[in-house]
Amino acid sequence: MEQITSLQNPKIKNLQKLAKNKERRLQNVALFEGARELMLAQRAGYDICSVYICPELFAKTRYPDVLHNIPESKMTEVSAAVFEKIAYREGSDGLLTLSKPKSHTLSELQLTENPFVIILEAIEKPGNLGAILRTADAAKADAVIVCDPLADVYNPNVVRSSVGCLFTVQTAICTSADALKWLQDNNITVYAAELQASQWYHETDFTKPAAIVMGTEADGLTRFWLDNAHKRIKIPMRGEIDSLNVSVSTAILTFEAMRQRGF
Repeated sequence: MEQITSLQNPKIKNLQKLAKNKERRLQNVALFEGARELMLAQRAGYDICSVYICPELFAKTRYPDVLHNIPESKMTEVSAAVFEKIAYREGSDGLLTLSKPKSHTLSELQLTENPFVIILEAIEKPGNLGAILRTADAAKADAVIVCDPLADVYNPNVVRSSVGCLFTVQTAICTSADALKWLQDNNITVYAAELQASQWYHETDFTKPAAIVMGTEADGLTRFWLDNAHKRIKIPMRGEIDSLNVSVSTAILTFEAMRQRGF
Protein backbone atom coordinates (compact mmCIF):
# COMPACT_ATOMS: atom_id res chain seq x y z
CA MET A 1 0.00 0.00 0.00
CA GLU A 2 1.32 3.43 -0.90
CA GLN A 3 2.09 5.75 2.01
CA ILE A 4 2.03 9.54 1.87
CA THR A 5 3.40 11.85 4.56
CA SER A 6 4.09 14.97 2.52
CA LEU A 7 1.59 17.75 1.93
CA GLN A 8 3.42 18.49 -1.32
CA ASN A 9 2.52 15.11 -2.81
CA PRO A 10 0.64 15.65 -6.13
CA LYS A 11 -2.21 13.36 -5.04
CA ILE A 12 -2.74 15.37 -1.86
CA LYS A 13 -2.66 18.65 -3.76
CA ASN A 14 -5.24 17.25 -6.15
CA LEU A 15 -7.52 16.18 -3.29
CA GLN A 16 -7.42 19.75 -1.98
CA LYS A 17 -8.38 21.03 -5.44
CA LEU A 18 -11.35 18.65 -5.50
CA ALA A 19 -13.01 20.61 -2.71
CA LYS A 20 -14.28 22.84 -5.55
CA ASN A 21 -17.34 21.79 -7.53
CA LYS A 22 -15.82 22.88 -10.83
CA GLU A 23 -12.75 20.68 -10.35
CA ARG A 24 -14.82 17.63 -9.42
CA ARG A 25 -16.92 18.05 -12.55
CA LEU A 26 -13.79 18.53 -14.66
CA GLN A 27 -12.25 15.32 -13.32
CA ASN A 28 -15.61 13.50 -13.20
CA VAL A 29 -15.21 12.32 -9.61
CA ALA A 30 -17.15 12.41 -6.37
CA LEU A 31 -15.38 13.08 -3.08
CA PHE A 32 -16.74 11.96 0.27
CA GLU A 33 -15.50 11.28 3.76
CA GLY A 34 -16.33 8.56 6.27
CA ALA A 35 -16.46 4.79 6.60
CA ARG A 36 -20.26 4.64 6.80
CA GLU A 37 -20.51 6.72 3.65
CA LEU A 38 -18.10 4.38 1.86
CA MET A 39 -20.14 1.38 2.98
CA LEU A 40 -23.36 2.92 1.66
CA ALA A 41 -21.71 3.91 -1.61
CA GLN A 42 -20.47 0.35 -2.11
CA ARG A 43 -23.98 -1.02 -1.48
CA ALA A 44 -25.34 1.43 -4.05
CA GLY A 45 -22.90 0.16 -6.66
CA TYR A 46 -20.61 3.15 -6.90
CA ASP A 47 -17.33 2.66 -8.76
CA ILE A 48 -14.69 3.35 -6.11
CA CYS A 49 -11.54 4.91 -7.57
CA SER A 50 -9.36 5.34 -4.50
CA VAL A 51 -9.49 5.46 -0.70
CA TYR A 52 -7.17 7.51 1.51
CA ILE A 53 -6.77 6.11 5.03
CA CYS A 54 -5.44 7.63 8.22
CA PRO A 55 -4.72 4.54 10.40
CA GLU A 56 -4.84 6.43 13.70
CA LEU A 57 -8.37 7.67 13.02
CA PHE A 58 -9.62 4.56 11.23
CA ALA A 59 -8.72 2.48 14.31
CA LYS A 60 -11.71 4.14 16.02
CA THR A 61 -14.27 3.50 13.28
CA ARG A 62 -17.57 1.71 13.82
CA TYR A 63 -17.22 0.11 10.38
CA PRO A 64 -13.88 -1.75 10.45
CA ASP A 65 -14.89 -4.16 7.66
CA VAL A 66 -15.61 -1.48 5.07
CA LEU A 67 -12.23 -1.90 3.35
CA HIS A 68 -12.49 -5.67 2.87
CA ASN A 69 -13.77 -5.34 -0.70
CA ILE A 70 -11.39 -2.54 -1.71
CA PRO A 71 -8.29 -3.75 -3.63
CA GLU A 72 -5.05 -2.72 -1.96
CA SER A 73 -4.02 -1.03 -5.19
CA LYS A 74 -6.80 1.52 -4.62
CA MET A 75 -5.83 2.29 -1.01
CA THR A 76 -3.33 4.89 0.14
CA GLU A 77 -2.21 5.41 3.71
CA VAL A 78 -1.71 9.01 4.82
CA SER A 79 -0.31 10.54 7.99
CA ALA A 80 -2.52 12.32 10.51
CA ALA A 81 -1.06 15.67 9.46
CA VAL A 82 -1.88 15.01 5.82
CA PHE A 83 -5.40 13.79 6.57
CA GLU A 84 -6.09 16.91 8.60
CA LYS A 85 -5.44 18.96 5.46
CA ILE A 86 -7.69 16.92 3.17
CA ALA A 87 -10.55 16.24 5.61
CA TYR A 88 -13.55 18.57 5.59
CA ARG A 89 -15.40 17.59 8.75
CA GLU A 90 -14.71 17.16 12.45
CA GLY A 91 -14.79 13.80 14.20
CA SER A 92 -13.68 11.90 11.11
CA ASP A 93 -12.94 8.19 11.22
CA GLY A 94 -10.07 8.56 8.80
CA LEU A 95 -11.37 7.66 5.34
CA LEU A 96 -11.60 9.88 2.28
CA THR A 97 -12.94 8.30 -0.90
CA LEU A 98 -12.94 9.19 -4.57
CA SER A 99 -15.52 7.49 -6.77
CA LYS A 100 -17.13 7.90 -10.14
CA PRO A 101 -20.41 9.83 -9.91
CA LYS A 102 -23.65 8.33 -11.20
CA SER A 103 -25.67 9.79 -14.05
CA HIS A 104 -28.85 10.46 -11.99
CA THR A 105 -31.28 10.36 -14.90
CA LEU A 106 -35.06 10.19 -14.63
CA SER A 107 -35.13 7.00 -16.68
CA GLU A 108 -33.18 5.18 -13.97
CA LEU A 109 -35.79 5.79 -11.27
CA GLN A 110 -37.78 2.77 -10.15
CA LEU A 111 -41.14 3.56 -8.59
CA THR A 112 -43.37 1.64 -6.21
CA GLU A 113 -47.05 1.10 -7.02
CA ASN A 114 -48.01 4.20 -5.03
CA PRO A 115 -45.05 6.55 -5.32
CA PHE A 116 -44.22 9.59 -3.26
CA VAL A 117 -41.61 11.90 -4.80
CA ILE A 118 -39.87 15.05 -3.58
CA ILE A 119 -39.13 17.71 -6.22
CA LEU A 120 -36.61 20.46 -5.42
CA GLU A 121 -36.39 23.52 -7.64
CA ALA A 122 -33.08 25.41 -7.83
CA ILE A 123 -31.94 24.36 -4.37
CA GLU A 124 -28.90 26.38 -3.33
CA LYS A 125 -27.54 25.20 0.00
CA PRO A 126 -25.75 21.83 0.23
CA GLY A 127 -26.83 21.47 3.86
CA ASN A 128 -30.52 21.76 2.94
CA LEU A 129 -30.17 19.23 0.13
CA GLY A 130 -28.42 16.82 2.47
CA ALA A 131 -31.09 17.23 5.15
CA ILE A 132 -33.86 16.58 2.60
CA LEU A 133 -32.12 13.41 1.42
CA ARG A 134 -32.00 12.31 5.05
CA THR A 135 -35.75 12.93 5.36
CA ALA A 136 -36.39 11.04 2.12
CA ASP A 137 -34.46 8.05 3.42
CA ALA A 138 -36.29 8.06 6.76
CA ALA A 139 -39.68 8.25 5.04
CA LYS A 140 -38.79 5.79 2.27
CA ALA A 141 -39.75 8.31 -0.39
CA ASP A 142 -39.43 6.86 -3.87
CA ALA A 143 -37.07 9.54 -5.13
CA VAL A 144 -35.73 13.06 -4.84
CA ILE A 145 -35.64 14.97 -8.13
CA VAL A 146 -33.36 18.00 -8.17
CA CYS A 147 -34.44 20.45 -10.87
CA ASP A 148 -32.17 23.17 -12.24
CA PRO A 149 -29.83 22.76 -9.26
CA LEU A 150 -27.60 25.50 -7.92
CA ALA A 151 -25.97 23.09 -5.45
CA ASP A 152 -23.83 20.16 -6.59
CA VAL A 153 -25.29 16.90 -5.30
CA TYR A 154 -21.72 15.67 -4.81
CA ASN A 155 -20.66 18.62 -2.74
CA PRO A 156 -18.94 17.00 0.28
CA ASN A 157 -21.30 18.91 2.55
CA VAL A 158 -24.30 17.26 0.88
CA VAL A 159 -22.85 13.86 1.74
CA ARG A 160 -21.98 15.00 5.25
CA SER A 161 -25.36 16.55 6.07
CA SER A 162 -27.22 13.63 4.51
CA VAL A 163 -25.17 11.19 6.64
CA GLY A 164 -24.67 9.19 3.46
CA CYS A 165 -28.31 9.20 2.34
CA LEU A 166 -27.21 10.46 -1.07
CA PHE A 167 -26.29 6.81 -1.59
CA THR A 168 -29.54 5.35 -0.23
CA VAL A 169 -32.13 7.57 -1.95
CA GLN A 170 -32.87 7.45 -5.66
CA THR A 171 -31.87 10.88 -6.92
CA ALA A 172 -32.37 12.40 -10.36
CA ILE A 173 -31.06 15.68 -11.76
CA CYS A 174 -32.91 17.37 -14.62
CA THR A 175 -34.72 20.47 -15.83
CA SER A 176 -38.09 21.42 -14.41
CA ALA A 177 -39.69 20.79 -17.79
CA ASP A 178 -38.32 17.26 -17.95
CA ALA A 179 -39.42 16.57 -14.38
CA LEU A 180 -42.97 17.74 -15.11
CA LYS A 181 -43.22 15.54 -18.20
CA TRP A 182 -41.93 12.56 -16.21
CA LEU A 183 -44.52 13.19 -13.48
CA GLN A 184 -47.29 13.43 -16.08
CA ASP A 185 -46.13 10.24 -17.81
CA ASN A 186 -46.25 8.43 -14.46
CA ASN A 187 -49.66 9.86 -13.46
CA ILE A 188 -48.32 11.51 -10.32
CA THR A 189 -50.30 14.39 -8.80
CA VAL A 190 -48.19 17.49 -8.27
CA TYR A 191 -48.52 19.58 -5.09
CA ALA A 192 -46.66 22.89 -5.07
CA ALA A 193 -45.72 24.29 -1.66
CA GLU A 194 -46.55 27.99 -1.56
CA LEU A 195 -46.96 30.43 1.30
CA GLN A 196 -50.02 32.09 -0.28
CA ALA A 197 -51.75 28.82 -1.18
CA SER A 198 -55.33 28.30 -0.13
CA GLN A 199 -55.22 24.63 0.83
CA TRP A 200 -53.71 23.49 4.13
CA TYR A 201 -51.23 20.63 3.79
CA HIS A 202 -52.96 18.54 6.47
CA GLU A 203 -56.26 18.78 4.56
CA THR A 204 -54.61 17.49 1.37
CA ASP A 205 -54.97 13.87 0.23
CA PHE A 206 -51.51 12.36 -0.21
CA THR A 207 -52.68 8.76 -0.28
CA LYS A 208 -52.43 8.40 -4.07
CA PRO A 209 -49.29 8.83 -6.24
CA ALA A 210 -48.00 12.27 -5.25
CA ALA A 211 -45.11 14.67 -5.61
CA ILE A 212 -44.42 17.71 -3.47
CA VAL A 213 -42.51 20.55 -5.11
CA MET A 214 -40.34 22.75 -2.91
CA GLY A 215 -38.74 26.07 -3.84
CA THR A 216 -36.01 28.20 -2.35
CA GLU A 217 -36.46 29.97 0.96
CA ALA A 218 -35.74 33.36 -0.57
CA ASP A 219 -37.94 33.21 -3.66
CA GLY A 220 -40.18 30.15 -3.35
CA LEU A 221 -41.28 28.38 -6.50
CA THR A 222 -41.21 29.88 -9.97
CA ARG A 223 -44.34 30.39 -12.03
CA PHE A 224 -43.51 27.22 -13.94
CA TRP A 225 -44.36 24.97 -11.01
CA LEU A 226 -47.08 27.15 -9.56
CA ASP A 227 -48.90 27.16 -12.92
CA ASN A 228 -48.40 23.47 -13.67
CA ALA A 229 -49.14 21.96 -10.26
CA HIS A 230 -52.46 20.26 -9.71
CA LYS A 231 -52.80 21.97 -6.32
CA ARG A 232 -50.96 24.50 -4.18
CA ILE A 233 -50.59 23.77 -0.49
CA LYS A 234 -49.30 25.63 2.55
CA ILE A 235 -48.12 25.11 6.12
CA PRO A 236 -49.67 27.30 8.86
CA MET A 237 -47.43 30.17 10.00
CA ARG A 238 -48.35 31.68 13.37
CA GLY A 239 -45.21 33.62 14.25
CA GLU A 240 -43.46 36.76 13.05
CA ILE A 241 -41.45 35.01 10.32
CA ASP A 242 -43.35 33.92 7.23
CA SER A 243 -41.23 31.00 6.07
CA LEU A 244 -39.59 27.81 7.31
CA ASN A 245 -36.27 26.34 6.29
CA VAL A 246 -36.93 24.34 3.11
CA SER A 247 -35.63 21.12 4.65
CA VAL A 248 -37.99 21.54 7.63
CA SER A 249 -40.95 22.28 5.34
CA THR A 250 -40.13 19.24 3.23
CA ALA A 251 -40.01 17.04 6.31
CA ILE A 252 -43.41 18.32 7.53
CA LEU A 253 -45.12 17.60 4.20
CA THR A 254 -43.35 14.27 3.70
CA PHE A 255 -44.28 12.84 7.06
CA GLU A 256 -47.87 14.04 6.75
CA ALA A 257 -48.01 11.98 3.55
CA MET A 258 -46.50 8.99 5.36
CA ARG A 259 -49.00 9.40 8.23
CA GLN A 260 -51.89 9.34 5.79
CA ARG A 261 -50.47 6.24 4.14
CA GLY A 262 -50.26 4.43 7.47
CA PHE A 263 -46.47 4.18 7.62
